[in-house]
Amino acid sequence: MRLAFAAAPPLSAEATPPTPAARAKPTRVRIDTAAHPGDAMPDNRQMLIAALPSGPLQTSNFEMQTTPAPEPADGQVLCRTLAITIGAGQRAGLQGSASYAGAPQIGGVMGGTGVAQVETSRAQGFAAGDLVMAPTGWQDYSLHHADALQPVPAGTAPALQLGGLGVNGITAYFGLLDIGAPKEGETVVVSAAAGSVGHLVGQIAKLQGCRVVGVAGSPAKCALLTDELGFDTAVNYKDADFRAAFKAATPDRIDVYFDNTGGDVLGSAIFRMNIKGRIVCCGAVSQYDTANPAPGPRGIPGLLVNNRVRMEGFLVFDYADRYAEARAQLREWIEAGQITLKLSEYHGLDAAPQAFVDLLGGATTGATIVHI
Repeated sequence: MRLAFAAAPPLSAEATPPTPAARAKPTRVRIDTAAHPGDAMPDNRQMLIAALPSGPLQTSNFEMQTTPAPEPADGQVLCRTLAITIGAGQRAGLQGSASYAGAPQIGGVMGGTGVAQVETSRAQGFAAGDLVMAPTGWQDYSLHHADALQPVPAGTAPALQLGGLGVNGITAYFGLLDIGAPKEGETVVVSAAAGSVGHLVGQIAKLQGCRVVGVAGSPAKCALLTDELGFDTAVNYKDADFRAAFKAATPDRIDVYFDNTGGDVLGSAIFRMNIKGRIVCCGAVSQYDTANPAPGPRGIPGLLVNNRVRMEGFLVFDYADRYAEARAQLREWIEAGQITLKLSEYHGLDAAPQAFVDLLGGATTGATIVHI
């Protein structure tokens, strides 16, 4: 496994350098201290939703405020955020209407998942110094009840936990293996294949003995897929001759299509599906960052019926009772070097808005991680 962290934890990941705007590193908070009763509460920087985007996301849609960190009541745990992950699906949560994540609140803390260290615990099962994964949001400190926390094994790098063993990895694992159900020798096509979920889906499909085709948005990303991640071929959806190239890349048509984008790529894939093919609907990133989403492909019902194609959506939370299964297998593959984890890493809470904009603009590869 390739190592790319300054320290050398038992598990790590390969990192993509951040954009120049993200390289400034604020003073790090030490991770070996904990708040004690009677201590003055530290400052809590919070990234708020200043306004809902009316078009493509801008950094001006967010603003920072500083308040005292909250004090835990009985049954609560105060956590200090070490790193957060940002996913394209979070943009859908800023559309102004309620989703599975709830309706966005202007003036509220931007939501998100992070790895944190327990600072003060007034709940059974957690002690100061423990590492946990939690819905921290974009802030330094957050309060949680114990049932909202997932323990993180000691020595696991936060970026690995978030990028490979968290939502991204679990989504790739169950979406492909449970819903896509690929068989050896089948053709699997993955859109947004250089993204946080897609680059893992393709590698898992290769481990199942499949021929894997990636769809990405630049020559560099296509080269990454074939040269570093083991995809059999890759197609740039921005090329003028995309449809012809896509057809040439799938001579035996498609058995499993893992859809992260929706839009034109989904439309092209539907017309290439084999009889009894499976379409895994994971995301629609092509539609998130716009005020006017394009209409969906025409003729879907007839194509699905004629080719007996199954098209199924899912949320990773559907598999909450099986997270441990996925994490154990993903960890084994990563430790054995059978999966390469790609990361785009940023430093400082104030870099989070730019990281989000970069992600939606296609400037990142792999999982987007912000070290707080």
